[in-house]
Amino acid sequence: MEFQFKEKYDINDLVKIVKILRSPEGCPWDKVQTHETIRQDFIEEVYEAVEAIDEKDTAHLKEELGDVLLNVVFHAVLEEEQGNFDFNDTADDVCKKMIFRHPHVFGNTKADTPEEVLANWDKIKMQSKEQKSVTETMESVSKSLPSLIRAQKLHKKAERGGLLPKSPEEMIDEISGKLAQLKESLCEGDNSEKIGDILFEMTGLAKALDTESEKSLYNACGRFIERFDQLEKNVGKAGIKIQNVSPDVVRILWEDKK
Repeated sequence: MEFQFKEKYDINDLVKIVKILRSPEGCPWDKVQTHETIRQDFIEEVYEAVEAIDEKDTAHLKEELGDVLLNVVFHAVLEEEQGNFDFNDTADDVCKKMIFRHPHVFGNTKADTPEEVLANWDKIKMQSKEQKSVTETMESVSKSLPSLIRAQKLHKKAERGGLLPKSPEEMIDEISGKLAQLKESLCEGDNSEKIGDILFEMTGLAKALDTESEKSLYNACGRFIERFDQLEKNVGKAGIKIQNVSPDVVRILWEDKK
């Protein structure tokens, strides 16, 4: 194995390391991986990088961005082995895309505000992807996104496509109506469609209130854990495990802490 150990490595070294790991003399695990087998790893690494951003942990972020980059390189090497493209082709493609989509920086287009930039970006994106309708732009939103994020992006696409958004008050009234309908049909079989409609409308409300629905739910999960932790500690002060307390009592204690 030919490899030069260094004090400081760069992206070219990372590409070479992955190729060595994939070589016949490389790592038994790395040699058998495919796009599909490391797909979930890629998703998890991105989420861990996001967690480092939320925690404002610079050292953790540096580490997690490295793990994300490793996954990017690994997928590119898999394609290079098939003779399709390599990492440099990927870098070349995104560089050209950024130059093309920023004519206000690299060309003569005028865009002095973030809103003007986004408007130009949408037009250029539709042209480059040969999208002829707003529906096609909606269909291009990745189905692999968390559904709350995907729903909010669809609301944005629809609004930019001319669908006049409702006021927050109108949205709340509509959501209240759907909740009332759900309450009336609780025992009438599958309610997943009604739940889905309510959640979708909630993402629209979040957008109208300039709030990220995914982030809002993320924070709510944290508050829920903190609240349950406090409940469990309060019960534990009596020398009792919460699992041994009557569910009715736990419910009363839970409601009392709201």
